[in-house]
Amino acid sequence: MTRPASRGALWALLAGNFVIGTGVMVVPGTLNEISASLSVTVATAGQLITAAAVVMCLGAPLLAAVVAGWDRRLLLALTLLWYAAGHALAAWMPSFGALLPVRMLTVIAPAIFTPQAAACAGMLVPPEHRGRAVTFVFLGWSMASVLGLPIGAMIGGHLGWRMAFMAVAALSIVSAASIWLTLPTGIRPAALTAAAWSRVLRSPVLMGIVSVTALQGAGQFVLFSYFGPILKQSFGADPTTLSLMWALFGAFGLMGNMVVSRYIDRIGAGRMVLLTTVLIALSLFLWPFASTIAWLAVVLVPWGLGCFATNSAQQARLVGLAPALASGSVALNSSGIYIGQAVGAGLGGWLLANDAAPWMSRVGLALLLVAIGLSVAIDRSRRPA
Repeated sequence: MTRPASRGALWALLAGNFVIGTGVMVVPGTLNEISASLSVTVATAGQLITAAAVVMCLGAPLLAAVVAGWDRRLLLALTLLWYAAGHALAAWMPSFGALLPVRMLTVIAPAIFTPQAAACAGMLVPPEHRGRAVTFVFLGWSMASVLGLPIGAMIGGHLGWRMAFMAVAALSIVSAASIWLTLPTGIRPAALTAAAWSRVLRSPVLMGIVSVTALQGAGQFVLFSYFGPILKQSFGADPTTLSLMWALFGAFGLMGNMVVSRYIDRIGAGRMVLLTTVLIALSLFLWPFASTIAWLAVVLVPWGLGCFATNSAQQARLVGLAPALASGSVALNSSGIYIGQAVGAGLGGWLLANDAAPWMSRVGLALLLVAIGLSVAIDRSRRPA
């Protein structure tokens, strides 16, 4: 069983992921307001997502090496304070050109926090509970979707995107304090040697799993990045309706992640990844048939169930396959998430700018089907002959 002190630390890590997830998703949630406030097109404003994802993608593995010797209590608390400063500064930027580099610097924090929190969680519990601990900590991202994203979208819709950014800054300070007060000192996962990094990069299974993550992210973010503008243009959604849709999506996201956390050690991470990815693909397949906002809400249910749960399952899959290499493989998996977001947001922006919005769900579905095929192939390759 997990000791009470460890449970407190796990809850603090979960809360940190909630703040990190809320900050990452505050741009998709306020894209309409950013576009109008800074006098740029929605497709241009969407490049905030692409640029941030590139930074997070490159930063996760590089920074994992840089911070390898840091005490995780100090590292994670300082990371959240950086996040707070970045969001507060971004709220004062007068133009898109000024906002973009500030945003890119701000998202150095997620590149560090999420993979390091996952590796840290695995060290707070016995080996037999690692999968559940990692998915529990990742519940913070689901909670960000059910609470942080819709509340951020509501604040942005009624008070402006700058106030939404300031709210993230305030939450980041509170979360930094929580990490500092609950996480024990002296947690320093062993730094990966050059030979260990080579083992990760040369492993067809580990890198195949990272590739599945990238394909999942790309398939989702073709459409997810521009969810708000599409609902406004196609269904006439106002800020309140859009916030309710985000909340619905997030509620099922939280539900899906809770189910994964409860059953993943029983049925296996690979099977859980397959199930959750199929759910996302189902929603993308059904998207063109949603003619009203009510039907669209129904279509979003499978996607919500699978969206964040599949990332949790992928993290646990990597930790379970090679615990000694987890700090590297999980960092690369975070890169996979973010490069998928960058590719997906870029593709979606291009389709939107070229009046090809109906193709967004189809392109996303195609990428998800490739992810499913690769994930199945990885699991079959590991079965004994």
